Order: sequence, then C-alpha cells, then structure tokens
Amino acid sequence: MQQLKDRTPPTSTTPDSTQADEALRRVTTAQIGPRRPGIVYDNASGIFRVLAVVTNPSEARRILKRRAAQYAVLVRDLHTGTDHYTGAVWTGSDRVLKAVA
Repeated sequence: MQQLKDRTPPTSTTPDSTQADEALRRVTTAQIGPRRPGIVYDNASGIFRVLAVVTNPSEARRILKRRAAQYAVLVRDLHTGTDHYTGAVWTGSDRVLKAVA
C-alpha cells in the first residue's frame, strides 16, 4: 500500500506526450496539405482559393462546431464567390492549380 502512495503520476510534459503532440502535428499538417493563403486548388466539389488556415484546435472546433477538429481552412468557391470554412482532409484527388510565389 505504501508503494502506491509514493508514486507520482506522470506529468503532461513527459516524453511520451511530447512525442504524441509531435505526431498529431505531423498528421494535421498532412491533412491540411499544401493549402496556404493564396493557393487555388480543385477537387470533386469545385475550385477554391484558400483565404486562411486556422491551426488553433480550440478556434477550429468553435468555427466548425466539431469537437475533434484540429484545423479549419477558409476558402472562397471561385464558381459561386461564397466563402466558407472546411475541415476536409487533403486527398490524392485534390490538386493545386495555382501556387503562391
């Protein structure tokens, strides 16, 4: 019983959590893909210009109203001229049409 009292719980800055944070950052970066402000890309849904990328998870969750959101991308649909946020993952069928210099 004494042994259990002497054990301290792991802190949030343990190497395991740092590795997990880094892994999540890499996954999020891959899911955002090449979308940066100014990039024009297309997919099955249309052609879009990226206006902003939100990488703060709390802000992305608020914007998208999804508890697990890690990012949100503000895009302008170039056919309709409307702006909206998306949390869609970059896939092999998405392609960059115009990169920013």
